[in-house]
Amino acid sequence: MDTLLPPDPELELLHTRTYEVRSYRKDERTMMIRGAVRDMKPAGMMLEDDPDPLTIHHMIVEIDVTVPAMDITRAEVVFEERPHTLCTHIVPHYEKLVGLSIARGFTHKVRELFGGPRGCTHVTALLQAMAPVANQSRFSLMASSRRAAAAASGESGGAMSAPTIEQRMAMMAGNINTCHVWDEDGEMVDGVRNGKEHEAPLWIGKRLAALGRDPESWSSPVA
Repeated sequence: MDTLLPPDPELELLHTRTYEVRSYRKDERTMMIRGAVRDMKPAGMMLEDDPDPLTIHHMIVEIDVTVPAMDITRAEVVFEERPHTLCTHIVPHYEKLVGLSIARGFTHKVRELFGGPRGCTHVTALLQAMAPVANQSRFSLMASSRRAAAAASGESGGAMSAPTIEQRMAMMAGNINTCHVWDEDGEMVDGVRNGKEHEAPLWIGKRLAALGRDPESWSSPVA
């Protein structure tokens, strides 16, 4: 199994929690965000001589999100594994996700609606992990839709024209004040506001170099 963490052979493993979130394009204005959380005990931890790891929680959440409004239009929660029969009784409560914005304020609203006895603590944690993925996927959806439109019109390679300053500001709106780099009064935002092309993401530069291409050949309004 792939893992992002290095092994610690000198320590006894007690528990592993894994989150996985993926986003998909449904159409030019809709993303589907699918997330899973899983808790596992190592082999032999709960049952002596059990040769395999034991899954104790496995929940999946699937939501449809509109762009650019970032509103949730569909929500589905599935309990693949849970400790108690009563756990699934809370599933209908998650229909209240429909109509919420997954942009700013989403974490607070999730805690308000589903925190404590109003929800499943594991689903709540998963929802909070899914929100940033929706934001990270906005530009990907726009890029995919623009390429599809360009390809349909017969343009070579589905190339995208350079966005205007207004388009760049709109696309980066979800990033504003999310971290120190995107401080609304900071260097990055001020540069975009004044038409300056900010640096390409470091990971793009590394990939272009690995492909033998000029790292300066790529530019994007957001990252």
